[in-house]
Amino acid sequence: MLAENSIQVGMRGSVYSRDAYDESTALGFQVITMAAVREMGPGVLMEIIRDRVGPHKVFVTFDIDVVDPAFAPGTGTPEVGGFTSAEAIDLVRGLQGMNFVGFDVVEVLPDKDPAEITALLAANIVYEFLSLIALNKKIKDNA
Repeated sequence: MLAENSIQVGMRGSVYSRDAYDESTALGFQVITMAAVREMGPGVLMEIIRDRVGPHKVFVTFDIDVVDPAFAPGTGTPEVGGFTSAEAIDLVRGLQGMNFVGFDVVEVLPDKDPAEITALLAANIVYEFLSLIALNKKIKDNA
């Protein structure tokens, strides 16, 4: 997996310095802020992701703090203005057909999640990724 095929989606908020964006782009990552996501809409976002990644192997790290804390408060870096839980699931579903080699879901902190809604969303995100991998396998087996 190469930096020129890598992308970060959803960075936002006051806890990030300009250096955070500059460091990622200096490494070769494309960075799409949450403000840009809102402007372009989900269809354009998925097109950009697909163009960037292409047919290459894909490993997705889903950082739960990309989701607004109203939907995922149990994280170490809660920042308002993120995806809703429904948007997050749609984002994962939009990755259908990509060449997955793995994924992870990070930054879920149960001690900051008393109602367990962050854990529930994280479990659903894992389910969606597993479903995509199973669908890819089914398509390959039937080809």
